[in-house]
Amino acid sequence: MTAAMPTEPYKDIIFEVIDQVAWITIDRPHVLNACRELTLDEITRAVISTRNDASIACIVITGSGDHAFCSGGDFSSMMRLNWVVATHWNDRMLNCAMAIRGVSVPVIAMVNGWCMGGGHELALWCDIVVASDNAIFGQSGAKVGACPTVGATQYIPRIIGERLAREMIFCARRFTAHEAVSIGLANHCVPQAGLRAKTLELCESIKGHSGQTIRMTKCSLNSESDELYASWRAGMELLAHVWGSEESLEGMNAFVEKRKPDFNQFRMRNKKMVETYLEGIDWSDETEIKEAFRKKQAAGAGKPVKGHS
Repeated sequence: MTAAMPTEPYKDIIFEVIDQVAWITIDRPHVLNACRELTLDEITRAVISTRNDASIACIVITGSGDHAFCSGGDFSSMMRLNWVVATHWNDRMLNCAMAIRGVSVPVIAMVNGWCMGGGHELALWCDIVVASDNAIFGQSGAKVGACPTVGATQYIPRIIGERLAREMIFCARRFTAHEAVSIGLANHCVPQAGLRAKTLELCESIKGHSGQTIRMTKCSLNSESDELYASWRAGMELLAHVWGSEESLEGMNAFVEKRKPDFNQFRMRNKKMVETYLEGIDWSDETEIKEAFRKKQAAGAGKPVKGHS
């Protein structure tokens, strides 16, 4: 058994190489292994560092503890975002995804417990998913006012089909590990106690095969889906306009406060805005338009939602 230590210390992950397998463990169990900016940076750095050791046959990404692989993005970081600083988060997600997809060895997601939102996108970036029987897969963006456009909207329809993908995303539908295997989101579902053993079994299989062949075929397997890069870029720009919006903050605040979010307030406000707009379509006199709009504003249409800036 051999182990390699990183040249620079990691704070949010544990990185080690054991018997030609690189293990990356998100070590933030106090927040169910949710990722902040530093976490994404460190996963990316660890994955890229494996290129310096040509004996490494595969990479395993997992989460610390028994309750979560990764519960998504850390709200304490995400609630600080807005359109101006969005790239500081979005680019990190893209860099992490491209590192995992671009590395020349297979990457296995070893999923234990919650695998939600951005955490599920992390699993989607990997080549193989092994889940314990307590794993839960889901996209929670619609519940918290975020958009899963950095992998989920691109890959889920290709994996489980368009109809089920839309239900999973629009309705925040969750899948157990057994269901995830049946629809193709995961390769294996095993008892929690046997999760590492099953993962090691796959690692041993990969170690016994041609590294050259795996490198070439991973590149070939990625070829078609790599053409979705433009969709990733567009999705990141859409996501940039979500961060810091009233709806996203309502969703995240509600989650933190353990209450049901009130998204309908935004629908009703938007309804009034549209009504005001439609009433003015046939008006021809500029003074009439301004006066009508002033009255609408005075009556409350277009005013900020109570409790929000």
